[in-house]
Amino acid sequence: MRNALLIALLLFNAAPTLAAEEPSGCDKFKWPIEHERAALTAPDRVKLASGTELATVPATAMTFALVTPTEARLPTRPERAPKDGTFAGFARFKTVPKSGIYTISLSAGAWIDVVQEGHALKPRGFSGATDCDGIRKTIKYEISANPFVLQISGVRDNAVSVAILPAE
Repeated sequence: MRNALLIALLLFNAAPTLAAEEPSGCDKFKWPIEHERAALTAPDRVKLASGTELATVPATAMTFALVTPTEARLPTRPERAPKDGTFAGFARFKTVPKSGIYTISLSAGAWIDVVQEGHALKPRGFSGATDCDGIRKTIKYEISANPFVLQISGVRDNAVSVAILPAE
């Protein structure tokens, strides 16, 4: 009886860890990611420094040079506080080619805040997987043709590739 109770306790404590693990492999994303993955690994990615302002979202992916969260001076407090030892950055966009659903995909794990008209947009969908070369997560947002800010935080490295593409 005592052994059974001990095993049950161990399994109960391990359950949150097992449930929190993300799937592994490119085939584990919730929707096709071929277009996003190709953009994130293409050699023609636009290089951006944190704080850059662009007229519109580039047709190609971007590589953000990130800094410490303190140095980044994000315009809006992230919805999730960055962990110590991570990097952050942001870019301002005056518009998107047309209002609609966009996927924002990242080459590495990070927290994204899309801020438009003073409010953080809520994701329409999220998918992520480990062990998929070039892409780590992708999130869908409905973005209007108004200016918006993309904030990235919690990145382990000082650079990350980002693609903002119309959802297919």
